[in-house]
Amino acid sequence: MKTTDKQGCNILVALLAEHGVKRVVLSPGSRNAPLLMAFSRTPDIQDYVVVDERTAAFMALGMSQRSGEPVALVCTSGTALLNYAPAVAEAYYQHIPLIVISADRPMEWIDQDDSQTLRQYGALSHFVKRSYNLRAELSLPMDGWYFNRCINDALLTSLSGEKGPVHINIAVSEPLTQEMDMPSVRERFVTRIPSSSIPDEHSMKLLCDEFMSARKVLVLVAFSQPDEQLSQALLRLAELPQVVVLTESIANVRGKNLIPTIDRVYSVIDKAEWEDYAPDLLITLGGSLVSRMIKAFLRQHKPKLHWRISQGDHVIDTMQSLTCHIDSQAASFLEVLSRSVFPIESDYSMLWHRKEVIATRLHDDYIAHVEWCDLKAFSLILPAIPPGTALQLSNGTTVRYAQLFKCEQVLRSDCNRGVSGIDGSTSTAAGAACVGEGMTVLITGDMSFSYDVNGLSSTYLSPRFKIIVMCNGGGGIFRFIKPTSDLPELETCFEIHRDISVEKYADLFGLRYFELNDEKSAAEVLSLFFAEEDRPAILAVHTPNVYNAEVLRGYFRRSRQ
Repeated sequence: MKTTDKQGCNILVALLAEHGVKRVVLSPGSRNAPLLMAFSRTPDIQDYVVVDERTAAFMALGMSQRSGEPVALVCTSGTALLNYAPAVAEAYYQHIPLIVISADRPMEWIDQDDSQTLRQYGALSHFVKRSYNLRAELSLPMDGWYFNRCINDALLTSLSGEKGPVHINIAVSEPLTQEMDMPSVRERFVTRIPSSSIPDEHSMKLLCDEFMSARKVLVLVAFSQPDEQLSQALLRLAELPQVVVLTESIANVRGKNLIPTIDRVYSVIDKAEWEDYAPDLLITLGGSLVSRMIKAFLRQHKPKLHWRISQGDHVIDTMQSLTCHIDSQAASFLEVLSRSVFPIESDYSMLWHRKEVIATRLHDDYIAHVEWCDLKAFSLILPAIPPGTALQLSNGTTVRYAQLFKCEQVLRSDCNRGVSGIDGSTSTAAGAACVGEGMTVLITGDMSFSYDVNGLSSTYLSPRFKIIVMCNGGGGIFRFIKPTSDLPELETCFEIHRDISVEKYADLFGLRYFELNDEKSAAEVLSLFFAEEDRPAILAVHTPNVYNAEVLRGYFRRSRQ
């Protein structure tokens, strides 16, 4: 079988497959023709062709997020690479292993007014773990060894410690489409044995002593990949009377004694009680927090001890109280910790769980009495999602509404909270739906939806992919948060009220369309929407934007009464 005559491209593809890369998202171009030839002619890596590089990058992000495996991206020279930047930045802060590969003009042509040429090497340096600059042609005796070494290094860097993207920039000289026989020699494959995933015995004893000295231990879990070992360790810790485990909806851990509705519960704690609920020891893990409330509370009531568990190089001190960065895999460390500590006399867990009961009663009562709005819609949509579904959430109010509800029947919940932008939500969910079994449901705002509508142009949309668009006039978050809610420019510069024609987009891209306008028809519409099997489906949920903000503000005010 024939392949490209650019030997570097063939080495790259062979080593990606050896390191476990099973999927690549390709975008058409001429300078990257040798790379497209090499990838499309190997049986070891499945390729997806997506024209828009921005959409392609977010689809790759969703594929890697859902599968837990590295995914490669390939683009041509010029501004194509820059369109990857939003998704690569998101992958960096989500710790997603994207292998970003860009074809480039030879370095002697950079800044020489040659078309589709710019300074590509290092263009993503702030958002990748490492950058590499290579030539596809191997002419000197050491070139093959150097290329092999760099690609092995790139893959090991991406997949070790806190995973993350790497950028491989490959200069390709003309002619671009000449062929040679497929190489028969297997490329040298370098493996890495990781260091210990837990602290040494002495350090572990000191940490256990610190833990046992605290009568109030708060474990706060932000966004994470599903991990059964981590879940079991957290469940054991949550059985201790001195321990409370708060989990965000996208933390992907659930079970008895865990509290997954942080804002709902926190909102019923009176100011006079705050000292009772403030921890002596705070343990944080996962990515950035959705809950502004718990973040503000912990910054104001700083714990004496604060452990942060992560394998990253950066000191992350979100609560401004960090005392120990534990460079460890969270699941392994908490597994050992949970088997090394024991109950002490404390009412800390009881206090939080009593508030959870009160918060649930107030929550149910409040929702029962409000008119049709976003909050009411979420109270009907989330319980109707079929068991085993993978839930994707856009940023803005969408992920915050989801934080107020238990949705334990879903397989997992994800949201692009690394950088927390509204861009790419649809493309990310579409990519996740490509590789996941069962149904994938995206709940998105109308601004997020319109911003990333090109994600629907993909030819790889799964019939198991369903999109719910909250059509609430756009920018609902700006009516709720304090910095913008009272500005005179709210409607002209922030909210940008638009009636998004979701039905026309559905018709354009061949999706089955559904519409929901009131509580009365919700059960029937949701049943039909989730039952659709022949093609992807989209549901437009129309709610009143001004009333939505009033209801959400009232939700938290009412909870404190």
